[in-house]
Amino acid sequence: MGPTEAVTTGLSTKYYAFTGRARRSEFWWFQLAVTIATNLTLLIPGTVADLVTALLTLALLVPTTAVAVRRLHDVGRSGWWLLLILVPVLGLIALILWWASPGDNETNAYGTPPTEH
Repeated sequence: MGPTEAVTTGLSTKYYAFTGRARRSEFWWFQLAVTIATNLTLLIPGTVADLVTALLTLALLVPTTAVAVRRLHDVGRSGWWLLLILVPVLGLIALILWWASPGDNETNAYGTPPTEH
């Protein structure tokens, strides 16, 4: 999945889809787009930047969480493992390792493998 398709899928088709699976490409392209968009708001001068950043963060909270949960599903983990983000350093390291690992090639408890485009 390319960057355009990943962002389109994350912001429209699967905006609030916490079920199913997401391949690595979908997850990482979406995360890159969110990071770029958030950093671009930092270029806005004055206090307007704070408001724009807050609104963008709120608008992207659900789809960012949803794609992270679907990515965990692809490696056979429950979405509840996302709560590891609350554990300083080690929780984030564990999540990054799972997000970066290849997904299950077979059907798992969260569905059939998503097709690569």
